[in-house]
Amino acid sequence: MKAVLPLIAGALLMTATPACAQSHHHEDMVGKISVSGLGKSYQAPDVASVSAGVVTQAPTAQLAMQKNSKKMNAVIASLKSAGIKDRHIQTSQLSLNPQYDYSNRKEPRITGYQARNTVSARSENLDQVGPMLDALIEAGANNINGISFSVKDPEDAKSEARRAAVKDARRKAEEMATAAGVRLGRILQMSESSGGFQPPQPMMMARSMAADMAESMPVQGGEQTLAVTVNIIYAID
Repeated sequence: MKAVLPLIAGALLMTATPACAQSHHHEDMVGKISVSGLGKSYQAPDVASVSAGVVTQAPTAQLAMQKNSKKMNAVIASLKSAGIKDRHIQTSQLSLNPQYDYSNRKEPRITGYQARNTVSARSENLDQVGPMLDALIEAGANNINGISFSVKDPEDAKSEARRAAVKDARRKAEEMATAAGVRLGRILQMSESSGGFQPPQPMMMARSMAADMAESMPVQGGEQTLAVTVNIIYAID
């Protein structure tokens, strides 16, 4: 009897393995319909970030940095006066570069130094952006790189776009099944890819620094689009 038991166990293993393989083979042989669905949702941004700073030039590196520091302190103070919190103000660039005279290409000479200091300021109140820009210019900022808008909590918008994407994929799959004269079966595979919010092109009206500051600089946040793509594979019954 002891010699028979291993043979029986081996026989059981051999009968179980082909059944598992047969199941996978059957799924591979099932007819499939592969579709992609696109869903979009739209939301007004509620966060704005401004990048601005000061560029100064002087005959010496020390003087260029001193002049820059004095103006930059005024810029940061103006941001705080406009209601921007300390934690929402961050230095994003600080550089000091020599300026050259290339009239003699063989021996270019240094004529001075340029200091550049840039900060990024973030506000969750879009009505604050116009006054913030005015304050920056009044304080001496001479380099405004631009404004970017974002959504603080995009999860609701993403869920809406995801549901729309799944419906779009289902609609396409049903159309394909009907056209082919077959019936749509269960979902075999599903995946998602999200490109995130597509920022709008902010509209900002340029104005002379010497212009009257009584009216705040107009800034429009527009509307942002969040797109979600789902890829679904259906079985054909």
